[in-house]
Amino acid sequence: MKKKTTYKWMGAIVVFSIALFAVIYFFHLQDDAIKVASDVKPGGPPTLSYYIQGDLDNPLEKPMDVTKVGQYVYVTDTNHKQVQAFDTSGTPIFKFGKEGTNKGQFQFPYGIAGDKDGNIYVADLYNAKISIFTSKGQFIKYFEVANKADVLKGPGGLRIYNNKLYVTDIPKNKVLVFDLKGKKLLEIATATGKDDFLNSPNAVAIDNDKNIYVSDTGNQRLVMYDKKGNFKRIINGSTDGKGSSKFVNPRGIGVEENGTLLLVDNMTHYVYGFDKNGKQVFQYGGIGSDKGQFYLPNGLFIDDKGEVLITDTVNARVGLYY
Repeated sequence: MKKKTTYKWMGAIVVFSIALFAVIYFFHLQDDAIKVASDVKPGGPPTLSYYIQGDLDNPLEKPMDVTKVGQYVYVTDTNHKQVQAFDTSGTPIFKFGKEGTNKGQFQFPYGIAGDKDGNIYVADLYNAKISIFTSKGQFIKYFEVANKADVLKGPGGLRIYNNKLYVTDIPKNKVLVFDLKGKKLLEIATATGKDDFLNSPNAVAIDNDKNIYVSDTGNQRLVMYDKKGNFKRIINGSTDGKGSSKFVNPRGIGVEENGTLLLVDNMTHYVYGFDKNGKQVFQYGGIGSDKGQFYLPNGLFIDDKGEVLITDTVNARVGLYY
């Protein structure tokens, strides 16, 4: 009887040990997958504050990009062929644009940015134009390039920094920098060398040192350049950017005040954080519709307060993180 009891206890210990090992192993994998650097952000990656979804009568449908200019948050509401504006609490205020090819109309409103005067620039990927509106959504004019050779074929991501317009031309596989009068200042078409071409570059961002970051979507990587367009670094989640990329369809990017680079990876449904040396320091998200999750996220914008706005296309919402 004593022998059987001993066997039972031994069996229970073995089962418990296996279960404990499984739990430890699972959390080890999770810890390895989601690395948080405490010196980047206290408590880890940005924390979700609230969602912007629109009102019941006119909810967002496939929000692609977002910016914050003055007192308003502007979202390209792409399936509705319009831009929706919200106040800083997420309340819908007004909208502008409709389907068409005329002034103030859109076929595929995508990238969005604002200048120091509060004017709103909207890239229309299919109409091949960048439209400029007042802060209240009144059409002003199209952005015109000075040289016909620089005419845009499919403008995607937009950023305005120090009175310069940075734009990705997705079908031309280029990133172009203009002054706000349309004069081309810089063109970027390659990465590590003259034969290493960009492939469908999707988004662009600039840090405080005027370095330029491009999500090179078709090549599953992010490329960093100096202010003159000279190649500096590949970032793809591997050591020194030399291994296989962990990205699948990288999209929106932004740089925080402390130099942390944020990247939206559309088809893994994660947002990744990297330090100044291109080393991954955290990731957050994952596929789903719960709080903090994403389903094909796309656009990312960091405002002057350090708040992070991310468009979550299939979930039809914009998350504000701080």
